[in-house]
Amino acid sequence: MGVARKHSGGREDEVRKDAGAGRKCAVGALIAASLSLISLAAVAAQNPPSPDQAAMGNIPPEARAQAETKVVDYIRDHLQPGQPLPVTELERNVFTQPAERLALGKLYSAFFRIPLFVATYQQKFGHPPTLPTIADQFDLHVPGEADVLLRVMESDPRVPHFLSRDPRTGEITSVDVAMIRSDPRFGQALNHQIAGWEGRRLEALTLQGLDGKPVALSNSTGKGLLLEVWFTGCPPCMQETPVLVNLNREFAGKGLLIVGANADRLLGLSYTDAVRQRYIREHQIDFPITNWDKAADAAYGGISIFPTLFLMDSSGVVRQHWVGFIGAKELREAAAKIVTGSPAGAAGGR
Repeated sequence: MGVARKHSGGREDEVRKDAGAGRKCAVGALIAASLSLISLAAVAAQNPPSPDQAAMGNIPPEARAQAETKVVDYIRDHLQPGQPLPVTELERNVFTQPAERLALGKLYSAFFRIPLFVATYQQKFGHPPTLPTIADQFDLHVPGEADVLLRVMESDPRVPHFLSRDPRTGEITSVDVAMIRSDPRFGQALNHQIAGWEGRRLEALTLQGLDGKPVALSNSTGKGLLLEVWFTGCPPCMQETPVLVNLNREFAGKGLLIVGANADRLLGLSYTDAVRQRYIREHQIDFPITNWDKAADAAYGGISIFPTLFLMDSSGVVRQHWVGFIGAKELREAAAKIVTGSPAGAAGGR
């Protein structure tokens, strides 16, 4: 499996380079930040550090990259076996600058998302994700950053030891999916990801568009709905974009609404509205783009792999549920069945 790695420190121009190069990877990662792996009396009650959007927009990409490197290096040097990471203390006493807090919030969020992603990936592909895959799909740019996050989990005594790693390379060698599925704190979400959503009626939601206007996801329009949940800089998401643009041009007037829900803010990523708007312009996206928020993510079971796509008929019933990149042929055939009223059936193999 090819994995596209970015070494730019998160610079916005690399997003365009990746998109132009059409880099491929088998799956994008990430699950809802609202899912907690462990019941932490001190940590789970905290909110991840989250500088406001205005502050984020004023931080140059180079400063973000330097701050992320500083945070990762500090954690690597100060991590103690058997001790949890004191996030609140770090935010208050060590990382006091906006760029540093932004980087810490991003890592904090990834800490809670990685376990469910690893389990979902293992179930879907039959083997664990590599460190480059984790780094690429969690938008981690500092060398060794994925390894540091896994070490944080391994050092915290409150985290179940659900994975094994090669002591020489650090790569994950095995994942105890049964341990994660049996955990009542997020086992249900994992089961949803593994079993799929076909045949279920999902909750009607209203999301905020990037232009500030509300976008309703409901069955009141009498149209089918194709919802893509994605994040900026995700290689398979960028690979999916031209497929969706072409699909929208063909089916927009035939009873199918396509909506792209961007999860950057939910995931604590540093991309700004300006970056997202530029991406929309450069790729000539002419369907609604919204922000994916905590309420939506909870209603849709917690997204663990990006992009994730839901195809619903005019009554709001999910007919197809995909995780990872989906090719044009499969999407077009499924969309055609929705607009003609034919049964879409269950998701087939790829």
